Amino acid sequence: MDSALALHRFHFAFTITFHYLFVQLTLGLALLIFILKTMALRTGNEHYNDTARFWAKIFAVNFALGVVTGIPMEFQFGTNWSRFSKAAGGVIGHTLGMEGLYSFFLESSFLGLLIFGEKIMGRVGHWFSALAVWVGSWLSGYLIVATDAWMQRPVGYELGPHGEIILNSWSALIFNDWAAWQFMHTILGGVVTGCFAMASLGAFYLLMGKHQDYGRTFLRVSVTTGLLATLLVAFPTGDQQGALVARHQGPTLAAMEGHFETGPAAPMAILGQPDVEQRRLDNPFVLPGVLSMIVHKRWDAEVRGLDAFPKENWPDNIPLLFYSFHIMVGLGTIFIAIMGLSALQLWRGKLFTFKPLLWALLLAMPLPYVANTAGWMTAEVGRQPWLIYGLMRTTAGFSNRVSSGNAMFTLFGFMGIYSVLLMLGLFLIWREIEHGPGSAPAAH
Repeated sequence: MDSALALHRFHFAFTITFHYLFVQLTLGLALLIFILKTMALRTGNEHYNDTARFWAKIFAVNFALGVVTGIPMEFQFGTNWSRFSKAAGGVIGHTLGMEGLYSFFLESSFLGLLIFGEKIMGRVGHWFSALAVWVGSWLSGYLIVATDAWMQRPVGYELGPHGEIILNSWSALIFNDWAAWQFMHTILGGVVTGCFAMASLGAFYLLMGKHQDYGRTFLRVSVTTGLLATLLVAFPTGDQQGALVARHQGPTLAAMEGHFETGPAAPMAILGQPDVEQRRLDNPFVLPGVLSMIVHKRWDAEVRGLDAFPKENWPDNIPLLFYSFHIMVGLGTIFIAIMGLSALQLWRGKLFTFKPLLWALLLAMPLPYVANTAGWMTAEVGRQPWLIYGLMRTTAGFSNRVSSGNAMFTLFGFMGIYSVLLMLGLFLIWREIEHGPGSAPAAH
């Protein structure tokens, strides 16, 4: 691979991965804050308002860092991927423009009212602010996902006389079936992150003997919501996303599963190490016939392996794709187990004093970030060697006049600046955790 191309890819991967660390938490917290505000409105209990205010501050820190780290990505389309932007800008400009003009301003405007306008707006108005923040954040997520979904499965376009891609159906772009399932899968992944963050902090407060009333509320809301989210992220959303991959990206499915040879009763690999040169899976632990059942709903159905496709259309990093996919699925299974056990103990009235499970919830907090990152790696590495699947190869889309030295210079600069932003964000969040819900910083 060209060294400049490799650096452009890594540069964008670093930028968007770092950005999404903050975005996924806001996607989950937006829903949870709305639930807390609804509970406050229905019960009149100020305790739920205090809880919502606390998490709104955590949301605001992540939102601010998400904005700062997200803006450079827009510029990277021009600086690092100029040929892609020139060819497809007339399509992706619609969704990216709507995301900035409508959903971002909706979310940011009402977030200001949520943080600073409670006394002015009153109880119902403040509840509506929480609703608008939730709708705005999820609408923003949908429009971004719709952009990526078009790159995964381009629809509603025609080619112009000079090779440019022209949008001929706005509705096909917005209502792409790939976008619908990818959005639900992505959003639920964010909800899982938000629920584990809230549950982890609730467990921390109970284990430390601090803010215990709030800790119990954190656990009740997050475990109940989290159990539903972890189940839905696997089925139907994950299942349907996989079905779309099987239907439209055959080489990607085969590479994800380490399935090199076409055949009936295809097994699903639980563990193994792909040996691309020998076209086999080393040390495999497989479930016979399960892949056929998942893809075609028949145990004996034939599933195409990588041998059924030209090698130039194979994903260019099959081991990374295989491991990313299996990390995502494995962690998703663990999340269901943790939230299921927690919900059972909550129903039995023992969760708040059951220390092994509290420790499990506390220590599991980083894992949704790993799972979501692995999921996006599966989607983006799986799309290779295409930038727009079946339409433009990645080698044809990068800025070939930007040298590897220039790309490396800006990459190191981004890494330094983003490291400082991460430390600032962690400091601000830890300060809020130390103060706790319902308490104010000490006066000096």
